[in-house]
Amino acid sequence: MKTKLLISSLLLMGAGFFSSCTDFLEYQPQGTLSSDNVKSAENADALVTAAYASLGNGEMIGPIASMWVYGSVRSDDAHKGGGGVADLEDINFYEQHVLTQPQQGGGFYHPFTWENYYKAISRANVALRSINDLNETAFPLKKTRQGELRFLRGHAHFMLKMLFKWVPYIDETLSNDQILTISNRQFTNDQLWDKIGADFQFAVDNLPETQPQKARASKFTAAAYLAKLRLYQAYEQDDNNKVTSINPAKLQEVVRLTDLVINSGKYSLQPDFAENFLPEFDNGVESVFAVQYSINDGTTLGRLNFETGLNYPHGAPQYGCCGFHQPTQNLANAFGTDASGLPRFDTYNDANIDFKTATVDPRVDHTIGIDGHPYKYNAALPFSNSWVRDPGVYGFFQTMKEQQLATSSSYKKQGPFMGTSKNIDIIRYADVLLFKAEALIELGQQAQALPLINQLRDRAARSTARTKKADGTDPSNYLIRPYTATGWTQAYARRALQWERRLEFATEGPRFFDLVRWGIAEPTLNAYITKEKTRRSFLNGARFTAGRDEYLPIPQREINFTKGLYKQNPGF
Repeated sequence: MKTKLLISSLLLMGAGFFSSCTDFLEYQPQGTLSSDNVKSAENADALVTAAYASLGNGEMIGPIASMWVYGSVRSDDAHKGGGGVADLEDINFYEQHVLTQPQQGGGFYHPFTWENYYKAISRANVALRSINDLNETAFPLKKTRQGELRFLRGHAHFMLKMLFKWVPYIDETLSNDQILTISNRQFTNDQLWDKIGADFQFAVDNLPETQPQKARASKFTAAAYLAKLRLYQAYEQDDNNKVTSINPAKLQEVVRLTDLVINSGKYSLQPDFAENFLPEFDNGVESVFAVQYSINDGTTLGRLNFETGLNYPHGAPQYGCCGFHQPTQNLANAFGTDASGLPRFDTYNDANIDFKTATVDPRVDHTIGIDGHPYKYNAALPFSNSWVRDPGVYGFFQTMKEQQLATSSSYKKQGPFMGTSKNIDIIRYADVLLFKAEALIELGQQAQALPLINQLRDRAARSTARTKKADGTDPSNYLIRPYTATGWTQAYARRALQWERRLEFATEGPRFFDLVRWGIAEPTLNAYITKEKTRRSFLNGARFTAGRDEYLPIPQREINFTKGLYKQNPGF
C-alpha cells in the first residue's frame, strides 16, 4: 500500500505549490489521470490511491500530518527550539500567541497548511466525481471506494475546522464556479460539524469491517473518527470560542461509536508504549488511522515524512540539525508522581523536577531526551546536553517520539534535513479509550471511565524494558500506579482524564486542541506562561487572548482573493 501511494502520488502531484486560492480550490492532480479521462474501474481506483497519497503531501512549512507546530508548540508541551526566536520566526509567533504579524497573512505555515488540505479535498472530490458515474457492475468496489474518499475528505475538513473553526465546506457536487461562491460562514458552527460528520457516517455505513490493505479506512476507522468529531462537537462554543455547554446527546453518540470500535476486537494497546514510535510496529494493533510513508521503494527519496525533519538534536554527530520542538520544563514536571504513584496535580510545577531523585511516570523517557538517559531506546547512546542547540533560550530537553535512530532502516538524511518512513498516527486505540472515558465522565458515569484510564496507566508501568541504561538499570525512578475508586468523583475523574491525555500524547500534537475543546485554554496557558517565563525569558511578551487565540487566522490571501467573501476570525 505504501508503495502504491507513493507511485500514484508522484504521477499525480500538481505543480503551482505557491498558488492562490483559485488554484487549490479548483485543483486537479496533474499527470495521466483526471475526472475527464477516467474510463475504467482501474483508473478510478488509481484516483482513490492518489487521494490517499495527499495525506502525506505536507512539508516543513505547510504541515498536514504532524501537528507539532500547531498543537504542541502552541500549548504548554513544547517550545519552538532551534537557533533562537528569530530562527523560523513564524513558529515563534505561534508559541507567543502573536499571530497579528503582517507577514503571517501570506507567510509560511498555516496559509500553506490551508492550501495543502484543500488540495487533499480536491483530490477526493475529483475521484468521487469519477466514481459516482461508474456502474457498480463494472466497479464492484464502488461503495467501498466512495466510503474511503468521503472518509479522507472528512479528515481534511475536520483538521481545517480544528485549526481555523470557520472554513468553506467543498464537496464533489460543486462546479468550479460554484466553489468560488462558497463562504467560510455558509454554515453555523454546529452545522459545519454535521456536514463533516455526514462524510464519516457514510464511511461507517459503507466501508467493510476489514480491508485487504491495512492503510485503507475501514468501518471501524470511520467510527473512531466520527466519535472524535462528536466529542469535539459536544463542547458547544459561541462565536467568541467560549464553551457554553456540553451536549449529552453527542456524548452518548461518542460512547456508542467507541463501543463499536472497542467491541470489534480488531484493536488493542501495544504491549509496550515504545512500539507506537518505532517503524517496525507501523499499522500495528494500536494504529486506528495513520498517514503512511515509505522508503527504499525504487524512487530517489521514497515517500518520506519531512514534516518533523527539523526536530533532531542539533549537536548530535549523527544528525547535525536542527534542534526544534523542545519540551517545556512544565511538561517535564508533569511526569512527576507522588508517593502513591499518581500525578501531583496541584504541586507538580512548583519546582523543576530532579530526575535523579523524583519518582516519575515511565512515559517521560519515551517522550523527552534527558541528559544521560538512553536516546531512542539505544542504551549505548545516552542523550547529551551538548547536543542541544540553544539551551540558553530553550533549555536542555529534546523531543523524542517523532525521531528515529540514524541506524534505523526508516531513516534518511537529505541535505541538512531528516526524513523517515515512520507512519504518523492520527488516531490510536489509546485515543478511542480516552474518547469513551471522557464522554462517560461528562455524562456523570465516571466509575465506568476508571478502568479505561487505568488500561493506559497499566501499560505505561509495563513499558520500561526499552528505556534501560547499558548497565540494566532504569534511568529514572519509575513509580506509576492505577487510580482507585476512592475519591473518584466527577471533578477528580475529569482532572485525571485531562492529565492522562497530556502524558499519553505529549508532543504528538493534540494538547492545544484538547485545551480549546475543554474550554480551558486561556487559564491553562496563561498560568503556564506566567511560570515558564521565569525560566525562559523569551516568553516575557507572550500572552494567550481568549476569544482570539483558540484558532488560527484565516489566511489573508484567501480573504483578498475572495474579495471579502471569507470572513476573518475574531480578533485578527
